[in-house]
Amino acid sequence: MPRQKKFNKICKDIKSIKIQGAENIAKAAFFAYKLVPTPASKKKLLSLRPTEPMLQNILDLADNMPYIELKIKLDKNQELINHHVFNLIKNNSIIFTHCHSSTVTHALIYAKKHGKKFEVYNTETRPLFQGRKTFNELNQAGIKVTMFADSAVKIALTKDQDKEEKTKPVNIIFLGADAITNKGVINKVGSGMISDIAKQNHIPLYIIADSLKYASKPIKFEQRNPKEIWNKLNILKNSKNKKTKSSIKDPAFEFIEKKNITQIISELGVLGYKKFLKKIKNI
Repeated sequence: MPRQKKFNKICKDIKSIKIQGAENIAKAAFFAYKLVPTPASKKKLLSLRPTEPMLQNILDLADNMPYIELKIKLDKNQELINHHVFNLIKNNSIIFTHCHSSTVTHALIYAKKHGKKFEVYNTETRPLFQGRKTFNELNQAGIKVTMFADSAVKIALTKDQDKEEKTKPVNIIFLGADAITNKGVINKVGSGMISDIAKQNHIPLYIIADSLKYASKPIKFEQRNPKEIWNKLNILKNSKNKKTKSSIKDPAFEFIEKKNITQIISELGVLGYKKFLKKIKNI
């Protein structure tokens, strides 16, 4: 396949979320840029997912780093994260996670392979159901997973619930991150609500992410195509009120206040928010 055609396909797959997850997007974009290394290519790649500072940070390395070196760097960072997560997990824990984070799933699979016994609760994550990818990856690794509809998050997380719900209390929450900022973390929509419920119920919430997801500048929150939720044209077409101003919102991300975050787990260690920011700014 010609380089430009392959570049265009990768761009299409990133935009459509066929390639998903901040690290997978960044690696794919890095590879695509190496195919067509021009300023226009970089601009195009950065426009695809505006809420992904890891994409920016990795493309900043692209002119001076071969792809294999990048992969070695990211794999090493993941290995360090795996060890930190392993040490946090207590046997027979119920772990909650949201959407799909390759960093989280790799760490949980590592913990399972090295003898930890635990269960996972996860969300289906509408409208594109990224949580099903999490479910499949963990299930195939022999980890017991219970998937909840997004609207059942409170049931999954609330400790003092009706026995009829038949769920076990969640001990710990692991969320990925699309961006780590000075004020808090940006992650898949629903994450802010989850962090509020966790805080109210005294459930520790950890952000598991490579430090390359840190952004010192303001981040734009991506709005997805409303047709991912429901075909807007059909709604308007079938409406009896021809002057209707009805609409659909499809926000992709949500803010997690740093006060709701117990610690950040990265290749830099298991750190409180202030210590993480101090360390990342000194690199």
